[in-house]
Amino acid sequence: MAKRGMLIVLSGPSGVGKGTVRKALFETGDTDFSYSISMTTRKPREGEVNGVDYYFVSKEEFEENIRNGEMLEYAKYVDNYYGTPLKYVNETLDQGKDVFLEIEVNGAMQVRANCPDAVFVFLTPPDLMELKHRLIGRGTDAMDVINKRIKKAVGEIRMMRNYDYAVVNDEVSNAVDRIQMIIRSERLRVTRVMPDYEQMIGDE
Repeated sequence: MAKRGMLIVLSGPSGVGKGTVRKALFETGDTDFSYSISMTTRKPREGEVNGVDYYFVSKEEFEENIRNGEMLEYAKYVDNYYGTPLKYVNETLDQGKDVFLEIEVNGAMQVRANCPDAVFVFLTPPDLMELKHRLIGRGTDAMDVINKRIKKAVGEIRMMRNYDYAVVNDEVSNAVDRIQMIIRSERLRVTRVMPDYEQMIGDE
């Protein structure tokens, strides 16, 4: 039976660049983990593809998945649901493959409760003014929604203490390098490699 894979969780405030960093990380060619696509009830943004960026579903379908216990985590954020389908994550980890999640902060705390051995990385903006500029520059939200997101971001940044690592997204390439270093270090953690050596030396 394959050794269970490692679950890597990336989250942070809305607009911090989670999706951009995740895409750049996977484009380096230096990754060997699977990306778990999140499910959401929000409308696709320009250029987003169903089944690639997100699974875009109706509110009714999402709530049915919740009732059936088919979500690893989920949260309601600015009137839309976001979450991670459970089946794909478990099947991939059981095959010995690492899984990468890019999710909202509240969802990450649910994963923390259910999967305490996962690796939790918090992506931070250089400062709140920069975060506001990024949200405005995205051009997808009205100013009242942006102000809601900034207010929410303050509370989310306070939750950073519940994570294992904090990575500043000053430049995407720098953030990618930092996350890669974290993942390489985590692969060497004694609690992850010890089972292999216990099997090698046998039970005493």
